Amino acid sequence: MRCIARYILITSLWISTGLFNAAAAQDAVFESNVLNVGLGEVPDTVDRSSPQSTLEALLDLAELQDFKSAAHLLNLSPVPVSEQAEKGPELAEKLYEIITRKVVIDWTDLIDRPDGMDANATTDGAVAGQARRSILLWVLIIDDRPYPIRLDRIQVGDTPPVWVFSQRSVANIEKLHAKFRPSRLEEALPGWTREIAFWHLMWWEVFGIPLMLVLAGLSGVLTHKALSRVADNARRSFRTEIVQSTRMPAMIFVMTTIIAGISAMFVFSGGVSTFISPFLALGYVLTTLILVINVIDRIIDRLVDFDDVSLKSAQHDGRRSMATKISLARRILIVAIFVMGAGIVMTEANLFRTFGFSLLASAGALTLILGFAAREVLSNIMSSMQIALNQSARIGDKVLFKDHVCHVERINFTFVQLRVWTGVRLVVPVTEFVAETFENWTLQETNMKRLIEVKVAHTADVENLRQIFYDVIETVDAEELGDKDEHLVMVTDHDVFGQEVTFALSCADPNTSFVVSCDVREKLISRMQGLERTGVEVFPEAEPVEAV
Repeated sequence: MRCIARYILITSLWISTGLFNAAAAQDAVFESNVLNVGLGEVPDTVDRSSPQSTLEALLDLAELQDFKSAAHLLNLSPVPVSEQAEKGPELAEKLYEIITRKVVIDWTDLIDRPDGMDANATTDGAVAGQARRSILLWVLIIDDRPYPIRLDRIQVGDTPPVWVFSQRSVANIEKLHAKFRPSRLEEALPGWTREIAFWHLMWWEVFGIPLMLVLAGLSGVLTHKALSRVADNARRSFRTEIVQSTRMPAMIFVMTTIIAGISAMFVFSGGVSTFISPFLALGYVLTTLILVINVIDRIIDRLVDFDDVSLKSAQHDGRRSMATKISLARRILIVAIFVMGAGIVMTEANLFRTFGFSLLASAGALTLILGFAAREVLSNIMSSMQIALNQSARIGDKVLFKDHVCHVERINFTFVQLRVWTGVRLVVPVTEFVAETFENWTLQETNMKRLIEVKVAHTADVENLRQIFYDVIETVDAEELGDKDEHLVMVTDHDVFGQEVTFALSCADPNTSFVVSCDVREKLISRMQGLERTGVEVFPEAEPVEAV
């Protein structure tokens, strides 16, 4: 009995679900009293049962030049009944030209089911498992206004529903065709050039696109050379720098403008237009970005010389802070322009509806891929801004990083450039620089102590060594030394080999303290060696093996 009850329950659920889906599919239609009455009976060769079959019928009938039958694939409600027989074929032919020239058909979105339900859609999709009564094929833009091309599922009375091009799409055919019809220059070309070659490209596009790119490239090179000559002939160095900073953006601008001008004279097919629009936006964005960066860099170099030796001086603490803040402002401006430019390019690009990217975009996979790839770059950018904001290391500061005595030369987006006292440059990722502990010798006070540690014998007279140290200090330039009361001599450690005496040298400038301490160490050891040659024991006697 329990098995029978379970069978009845499952059967009833299956029947109710089937009835629900059938009802849902029946409701997913646009009901109408009439459809294309002025066209007469629909030929048996016209299949309008599914979205895919309707579009295939339009393409097949167009190849046969049977636009009279193709007119049945349109919802001609905007056309008076008395004019449908005459205007219907004309509109069908114009719609065919629009689709073949400007629409990139994604056949994966065209469902070959009467209810239009996508059985392969992900469960989190907005229309997953649902019958549809309208499907968007493409969106064409005229004067920043979208003109969608849709297929609608229409049911007249008790007849089976059919898929036709929507009433709104039909109403916009004339305007779209006037905008995207062949230009006069294209119509003046030989007839064979307007025939389809391959990849839905016409022969004039196959030959014309490479010529357009070559022309744009040559124009860009000539522009760059002309500006270079102007820069060489400029009398003032600042004008020369400004002209030089405009060469690259001017070259990109000319190339982009040439392509934009040719695109305005010809109507490229949909696949080419899909790439041209974002390419033009990218060209103008790059022009603006490079121009702003180059000009601002020239102006900043005039205000603050980052390579100036005086920037490293202990007395120019304010200049180091200003240089770091200006560098931060420059990076913020670059990020702002980049974000705005990326937004413009993505707005112009319609990539998420072409070439199978829609699934990645809807599932968020593309965002995850880009985020994972850019995580290190974004982390470095945020770390560089963190350094500039908290002023933990400023341009021109003297730092001790991983036992390297160096100056901070640049704080870039992704790396910090350090100049070691030997002249070697260390390029350190910003995240690593922030994560490591480093000494900043010029962060607050300019005075600092340099410690000179020397191992001497147990019997060595420390007071005598202290006097030698003060005598050596007298030979050093007074401007390089700090307060005399800050100089110290202390016994800081001892072991079986002897005493460890630390000579604390007070230095006025951290930038020169390393060299001054080396000089004092050399003179101090030389005096101690001279003292030992007189018979006074100074250094401990130990074999090298014992020292280890």
